[in-house]
Amino acid sequence: MEVESEKSGSDGKPWSFCRMPFWQTGHASSSSSSSTVSSMHNNVYQQDQNLHSVDRSPHQSSSTTTVSSVAKSLLPTRRRLRLDPPNKLYFPYEPGKQVRSAIAIKNTCKSRVAFKFQTTAPKSCYMRPPGGILAPGESLIATVFKFVEPPENNEKPIDQKSRVKFKIMSLKVKGEMEYVPELFEEQRDQVAVEQILRVVFLDPERPSPAMEKLKRQLAEAEAALESRKKPPEDTGPRIVGEGLVIDEWKERRERYLARQQVEGVN
Repeated sequence: MEVESEKSGSDGKPWSFCRMPFWQTGHASSSSSSSTVSSMHNNVYQQDQNLHSVDRSPHQSSSTTTVSSVAKSLLPTRRRLRLDPPNKLYFPYEPGKQVRSAIAIKNTCKSRVAFKFQTTAPKSCYMRPPGGILAPGESLIATVFKFVEPPENNEKPIDQKSRVKFKIMSLKVKGEMEYVPELFEEQRDQVAVEQILRVVFLDPERPSPAMEKLKRQLAEAEAALESRKKPPEDTGPRIVGEGLVIDEWKERRERYLARQQVEGVN
């Protein structure tokens, strides 16, 4: 059979099977057949993928947006404000009185940032200012007021824990504008929660670094408030006596008219 197969060539020359061993011949033929089958499968798979891509093209943008939003929510939020203290509000414990706390807020972004306070007890707490807009690098000291309720169930005064919490939110704004609370509603998707602040009571009769720092911040906040209350310096004409406006050009004109009258009489 092998001799006949060798003589069955069209050109009368035998096939040179001796140049390649039998196992390599079978391997070559099997590899060529497997590559052919693999290419056929790849073509079918590629066509199937193209069909799926065509079918999913209308929903591709929405799915991409959903994935990006989920990934964004999993990433840690970059702080826009620097708070001091960073996560607490210290109040002197004086039952039955309204006490004050202070917190320094600084804009660490390259753009203007609006901030806003929120509290779980709006009836017994309020902030000054409740919100505002800070320029890049600008800072202020906000004052927080709270009414301290008397202790219950024979609790020690300083051991009383408050459930009241405060939240500071931030929002990047473009250009110079006045602060309005509606900014946080109009751009709700861009609002970030900077920090949740919990209340810590201090013994006013016991000296501590936290108490000294609180007194210093409250004094700075009061000084800043008084400076804002002062009327701006008037750069216009000076007023002397009862409404007399001193104007250099007016004086020159009056002297000129008087001189003209004297020359006319002469």
